[in-house]
Amino acid sequence: MSDPVPVIPGDPDTARDATHSAGAVAPDGELEAAIRAGAPKALATLVRRYGVFDQCEDAVQEALLAASAQWREQGVPVQPVGWLISVASRRLMDGWRRDNARRQRELTDFLRTPVVAETEDTDDTLRLLILCCHPTLSAASQIALTLRSVGGLTTAEVAAALLVPESTVAQRISRAKRLIKEAGARFELPTGDEYDERLRAVLHVLYLIFNEGHTASSGQDLQRLDLAAEALRITRMLHQSVASDRDPADAPPAQRHPAAPTGEVAGLLALMVLTHARRDARTGPGGDLVPADRQDRTRWYTSEIAEGTTLIEATLQSGRVGPYQLEAAIAAVHSEADSVESTDWEQIAGLYRILAEIDPGPMVRLGQAVAVAMTDGPDAGIAIVDALADDRHLGDHHRRLSVLAHLHELAGRYDDARAQYEAALDRTRNTAEQNYLRDRLTHLPPESPT
Repeated sequence: MSDPVPVIPGDPDTARDATHSAGAVAPDGELEAAIRAGAPKALATLVRRYGVFDQCEDAVQEALLAASAQWREQGVPVQPVGWLISVASRRLMDGWRRDNARRQRELTDFLRTPVVAETEDTDDTLRLLILCCHPTLSAASQIALTLRSVGGLTTAEVAAALLVPESTVAQRISRAKRLIKEAGARFELPTGDEYDERLRAVLHVLYLIFNEGHTASSGQDLQRLDLAAEALRITRMLHQSVASDRDPADAPPAQRHPAAPTGEVAGLLALMVLTHARRDARTGPGGDLVPADRQDRTRWYTSEIAEGTTLIEATLQSGRVGPYQLEAAIAAVHSEADSVESTDWEQIAGLYRILAEIDPGPMVRLGQAVAVAMTDGPDAGIAIVDALADDRHLGDHHRRLSVLAHLHELAGRYDDARAQYEAALDRTRNTAEQNYLRDRLTHLPPESPT
């Protein structure tokens, strides 16, 4: 059963048909969930139909505003995606009516075509994600456009999530839409190696969004749980879309990649689920950072750990693994331990060795340093961290300095630890991390005379 034509504010043609099958005031949570879930599907459908991303995106934003007002009063319709598509399409057509008489033929075709029935079962989210992560866009623009178009966040919400001014986000989104238009990007999935490459860009953007939510780069709070949850939600949608659009086992051998991105989608989802499961234990009263060795692990979400572990165990058996799968495997080993002391550090160090071979980035080496320090002693870990001192991204970063301070503390060299903690404190912009580093400095014992 399809919904009746929605009420479009100021549109007498739809006002007379206005009835909602739900018929009740929508709670805020239900309203937000319906809008978040429906926005990318509606946008994807419009872009697939009409191909003008910038105009379709504007039309969907207008539809979301109308939905926010009408659904709050009358309840969420049975087919919210169809409702959004109907309103956005009419907005689009109204604009074309006003701006360009040559659109008359498309308008006539549209008016003759039912606009509700097809949409609820059609999910073009994967195509939309790939379009938003077009290679002509910078990472910052990809993130902003993904949160706006796929996440369904308003420009103000995207700005709040990224801790940048709303005008900055508006400029990024506007520039991104212009670049997509100029590049002639098409709303279709590429094939073969190009598909794998584009999907990797999507995964990287989602990884960046989640990491910013997991540990905010600045601000008062250690975590941006709303941002992490949004990245997790989109990755779940991607995982579902990829699984339904392309089963790697069915792909021709020439189209399979040794570390198939489809397996990496599952790996990234598992990594997010396992990491997000510890969120409550990572902060104490007042939002203070609680390090892993002091966390109350009974506050970890066991059902989510079970989900992530099952997911990564299944995908590790599907073929050659990639970096996200290995990171998820490391997270799973951490999650099964009752304490830092009972953690299987030998297994984690082994996984890091494999990870460093296929993805020898500085952050991987930093994580490896901790695992090596736990198996071979702090000096072995310090040697790895010292080797990163000249890295242009991590050399002067507070995370490298914090790890170095921690390892010097484990080695009993408290003066060295103090110097590194102070250097890290000087470089972090997150208040919770600053407070943690001050606490470490306060509790460092004095250096023993030699």
